[in-house]
Formats: sequence, C-alpha cells, structure tokens
Amino acid sequence: MIVPKHPQTTAAVALHYDELDGFYREIWGEHVHHGYWATGRESPEEAVAALVDLLADRLQLAPGMHVCDIGCGYGASAERLARTRHVDVTGVTVSAAQASHALRRLQGHKGVTITLQDWLDNRFADDAFDRAYAIESSEHMPDKQRFFDEAFRVLKPGGMLGITAWLACPQPRAWEVRHLLEPICREGRLPGMGDEADYLALAARSGFATLGVQDLSERVRRTWSICARRVAGRFVSDPRYARFLLASGAANRIFALTLLRLLLAYRTRSMRYGLLLFAKPGAQD
Repeated sequence: MIVPKHPQTTAAVALHYDELDGFYREIWGEHVHHGYWATGRESPEEAVAALVDLLADRLQLAPGMHVCDIGCGYGASAERLARTRHVDVTGVTVSAAQASHALRRLQGHKGVTITLQDWLDNRFADDAFDRAYAIESSEHMPDKQRFFDEAFRVLKPGGMLGITAWLACPQPRAWEVRHLLEPICREGRLPGMGDEADYLALAARSGFATLGVQDLSERVRRTWSICARRVAGRFVSDPRYARFLLASGAANRIFALTLLRLLLAYRTRSMRYGLLLFAKPGAQD
C-alpha cells in the first residue's frame, strides 16, 4: 500500500471536491471518472458512459435491483444505470458541492437517491442492497478494510460488489514511489493507493469471494491526455484557471501538476487501472 507522507482525511477529500467543484465539471463533465475506449473511436462522452456500462454488465444488473453507488459524485453514473438498467440507485458522497449539484440535476428522478454521508460511517441497514459499486472512490477511503467491511454488511447474501480503482503496480521501484505514486496520493487526497493484491486481501478478510480482476489500463489511460489538453486550453482562455492555479491560498491548486504525474504513471505502468468483482457468499432472495 502506497501511503502519502502527510495523512489524508475524509475532511480533506471533501474539501478537495468542494474546492475543485466547478473545475471538475468543466474538465471531466458530469461523470467524474475515467473513460473506457473499447474500440478507440469513442468520443470522451461515449467513453465515460462505456465504463459505467461495462461495470453494470459485470455486476449483472437486473430490473428492480437496489444498488448502492459508493462515492457517487454528481450522480451521473447512478442516473445512467437507473435509466438504462431500470434499477434503484442510492448514491453516497462526502462532498456537499457534489451532493447539492446531484440533487438539482436529478430532481424528480424517482430511480436515484443521493445522500451526503461518509461511507465508512453510513446509516444503511444490514443486507440492504442487491449490488454495490465504487467507481474510483475506494482510493479516497482512509480505512480501506472498513470500506470492504461496510460493503459486505450492507449487501444481501449473494450480492456483488464492483470496483474500478487506481492501483499501484506490484513492487514499485523507489523512483516510482518518490516521484509518481506518493505525490499522486498526497496531491490527489488519497489516504492510500493499494495494488491488486492489497484489494484481494482486504476483500477476503471482509468475507468476499473474488469473482474476477481485469486490467483496463490501456483502455482508460487516454483520459489523462484529454484532461491535460482541456486544462491547458482553459488556462489560456479562462482567467479563472490562471487565478486559481496561481493563488497561494488554494489548497488544491496542485491538481494541475498531478495530471502530468498521472500521464507518466500510466505510460510507465507504475500505476494500473483495475476492475475488481466480488461476491458475498450465500443465495440471494
């Protein structure tokens, strides 16, 4: 597990997304996660939807299921699944800005519920969900064992958990940790970045059975070159970006440098992007 030199808390994660709220929506769009290029011909918008659809297929979502989106962002993934898979989705976020925007954009949408709460201290009942998923949110959890423990608790027997996550490479070299992985954790507000073996061990300790692991790195890494180009373009055309990046009081202005580290981390295979699927033993009702 790669752990940053300065501990990152849930409060720091919330501040990160609150402070960068407008920038994230302008650079990433409503889906605050990687895109998946299955053919290479997809537009960025099609690619981000494709990642959600891939995860939905792996989770075998069926109409009428109750699904939990752990770290739901602006609710775009939850909305897509509710609309295309006819499931009921409850989303969780620690960012007040994200929750507020999601509630506005999803007003009147009966298939999605957005809650502002900490997943590690959630208020859901045992065996409440048929499925749960975390798209690039497990990295932000200060206690990753509890992340899995809570998922196991709230899933029904036979339920499934799907995760897409930034993963460290196995046994990274010292320069990869020093110049890429540790700074990415620190600047991106990740309390820790595990590798595939870390995730499998954590899941097993919670009681999950592993159903599969897929390395999507080559299919998703284009995301960061697109984001870098968009930030560079905005820096030139929009004075807000220059003011923010040059403001000494902006705690998260370093995000622009982090984009470059992420580009290099994928190109050197120092960092991977994985899709992991787990099941809670037992027959589902």
